[in-house]
Amino acid sequence: MALHPLAPYGRPMRIRIVDAFTDRPFAGNPAGVLLLDAFPGDAWLQQVAREVNHAETAFAHRLPAGGGADWALRWFTPATEVALCGHATLATAHVLHTTGAHEGPVRFATRSGVLVATPAADGSLTLDFPTAPLTPAELPDDAAEALGAEPLTVFDTGPNIGDLLVELADEKTVRGLTPDIRSLGRYSERGVIATARAEDPTGAYDFVSRCFFPNVGIDEDPVTGSAHTALAPFWSERLGRPALTGLQASARSGLVRTELRGTRTLLTGHAVTVIDGELLAPPA
Repeated sequence: MALHPLAPYGRPMRIRIVDAFTDRPFAGNPAGVLLLDAFPGDAWLQQVAREVNHAETAFAHRLPAGGGADWALRWFTPATEVALCGHATLATAHVLHTTGAHEGPVRFATRSGVLVATPAADGSLTLDFPTAPLTPAELPDDAAEALGAEPLTVFDTGPNIGDLLVELADEKTVRGLTPDIRSLGRYSERGVIATARAEDPTGAYDFVSRCFFPNVGIDEDPVTGSAHTALAPFWSERLGRPALTGLQASARSGLVRTELRGTRTLLTGHAVTVIDGELLAPPA
């Protein structure tokens, strides 16, 4: 049976796995991507995300021409729908551009407003996301014990991403974390972003991070675009530059180029399609 990028219900649908924030397979953060005719029931979307079992699965459908956005976009973890996701947005834009389903900048209508993804000649994509507001916060003593490191500073990142941003002493401490994942879920809506300045300030990246999101079913997220909407203002203020590069130091690893523009943050990265196949269980 032929594959169809926008198959109607009742027929197999094309599903892709895309590694985002990387230029090579099996690195970065994998996301499932399905292009649909319309959104079916939430229960089916959640079942597909659970079956894909990556940090996020993105579902998108084309919107009528002439409106404020080109495609509607939603993101589901294996456990729940989320309000904002960077790597799955990047993955969706990559699929739209590499398949010819969309040309030029694409505007996504999402729970976090209209998000724009703009392609560049080098194959990278730049996401225009809302900047996370940072508010100083206190971390209970038992939270530091659960994380496995004593924080230097702690910030709440606001309702859009729902994390605690925790600055640690150095890159080595961030890389060496072995937190009590279940306990971390008590201290924020989604989880904890741990970060530190890069050990080598003249190297390929300016800061490192790791992200633990037990409350949405993700023990450690490989590369988190949404977290960089908080990391960008945090490190831009400290390093005195609006444009930076972050390394998310997970086992898969990935680079996110950030540029702070006031209430908006630009996130730039590459993506690679690694699996292209059919979903044989369409919604009823």
